[in-house]
Amino acid sequence: MSEGACRGEDPDLFFPIGEGAASSGQIEQAVSICHGCDVETACLRFALTNGIKDGIWGGRTEQERLAMIRAYRAHRPRRAPLRPPGRRA
Repeated sequence: MSEGACRGEDPDLFFPIGEGAASSGQIEQAVSICHGCDVETACLRFALTNGIKDGIWGGRTEQERLAMIRAYRAHRPRRAPLRPPGRRA
């Protein structure tokens, strides 16, 4: 965060209330700042890794990050269930 383009901005800008028409200008402004940031990818990774649900992180809204998580879960390889030791399949 200390290296982010957002460090000099009002933090409230990155936490709009909702994603409707009333917040669209605020969201666009925040995302624009993110897209000009050198640590945008690291910021997004931080939010996804730590399960941060609120706000705009790495240029993505709450709904966009949730969609990314759902897509990842839908396409990740499934692991075989663990079997107790000493039992054969």
